Amino acid sequence: MTARRVSIITLGCEKNAVDSEVMVGLIEQKGYTLTDDPDDADVVIVNTCAFIDAAKQESVDAILGAASRKTGGKTLLVAGCMAQRYADQLLAEIPEIDGIVGTGEFARITELIEKARRGERPKWIGNPVYLYDELTPRKAPDAPSAYIKIAEGCDHKCTFCVIPQMRGGFRSRAIESVVQEARNLVSAGVREVNLIAQDSTQYGLDLYGRRRLPDLLRALNDVPDLQWIRLHYSYPGYFSDELIDAFRDLDKMVKYIDLPLQHSEDRILRAMQRPGRQKQIRVLLAKMRARIPDVVIRTSFIVGFPGETEEEFQNLKAFVRDLEFDHVGVFTYSREDTASSAAFPLQVDEQTKERRASELMEAAREVAAKRMARFVGETVPVLIESVDEAGESGYIGRTPYDAREIDGVVYVTGIGLRLGSIVSVRISHAFEFDLVGEVV
Repeated sequence: MTARRVSIITLGCEKNAVDSEVMVGLIEQKGYTLTDDPDDADVVIVNTCAFIDAAKQESVDAILGAASRKTGGKTLLVAGCMAQRYADQLLAEIPEIDGIVGTGEFARITELIEKARRGERPKWIGNPVYLYDELTPRKAPDAPSAYIKIAEGCDHKCTFCVIPQMRGGFRSRAIESVVQEARNLVSAGVREVNLIAQDSTQYGLDLYGRRRLPDLLRALNDVPDLQWIRLHYSYPGYFSDELIDAFRDLDKMVKYIDLPLQHSEDRILRAMQRPGRQKQIRVLLAKMRARIPDVVIRTSFIVGFPGETEEEFQNLKAFVRDLEFDHVGVFTYSREDTASSAAFPLQVDEQTKERRASELMEAAREVAAKRMARFVGETVPVLIESVDEAGESGYIGRTPYDAREIDGVVYVTGIGLRLGSIVSVRISHAFEFDLVGEVV
């Protein structure tokens, strides 16, 4: 059976998005045509997430939705973390699935398509060791901002997390490989690269015998025509003075630090097996703010971890107000069956978890509104990303202090602006997350 049209449905995190872009590149290289409409496709690939319960449910719903529209010889394939973790269950419970490919085998996607179209129903769930490089075909989005995966997998043993089970051990790409991919992206019109890994601060330890993230950042800073370098997922326990200096000194590094803390209380951090304790975190944050002018800090927290008391939660809420983070993500604890914390006593009920998440998010909003207000009257650089079709401003962009898709935007009044350009904008209004301004 000949399949010419392929549609990929991508769920989950930025790492999954990069995996889908690699699959698209490989598929197009083999002469297939990509379509955004699953109903118009001969092959539908659902690239799934299985990090927490909500992500698993979204993935199952997407698979079942694709299965319900499977007519006329259409082929349904499932990829990603849910495929890696629950392959046998998916094949047994959803007979419409024609093939499964895990996180370590998705580079064989075109071979999987061919075997599935022949009715073989392949299941490829190997040990996750694959890591793409600068020579791998990849179809990055037509946008001025792109993600680069500098490493894959994780060696940490956080008790709430199953990522190592789905993504394998930590493995870094070579500095030269990452830099060349950045050059490739810039030549295609990208102006901002977002560096991602499960723990970016571990970069290079496996490959070079020591952590070399500052070296990578310095090499990227020399890429011509690259404007912004943004780093995601840096662990507080390994954020070195050398790395702080790189943020301070490199002109293309945006002064935006993504530092997932997960909690403030030492007892909870120990139970999570997270590196660092609150005193160390406070010292690190003070050092960042003292040495990196105008730095913006994003973090994330988990509420309702087993045994979290009301007092500990209230302390966390006070910690958020006291430290005045610019951006905060809040998650309720998800009891994953293969995570060690699933067996912990004193599991917190769902109603309490949801109430705590709502309270913490409200505290974070109050802080964010105060932090955003400082931009009013200031002139800031803004990366223009789209035309504001629905509003009256003209364009939508982002400052260096906001990451794509997870933080706020700037509604920009201007005429004849080029998408992908960076313009100076005087801010006139600030809200909890977004800004409004005019080109100057």
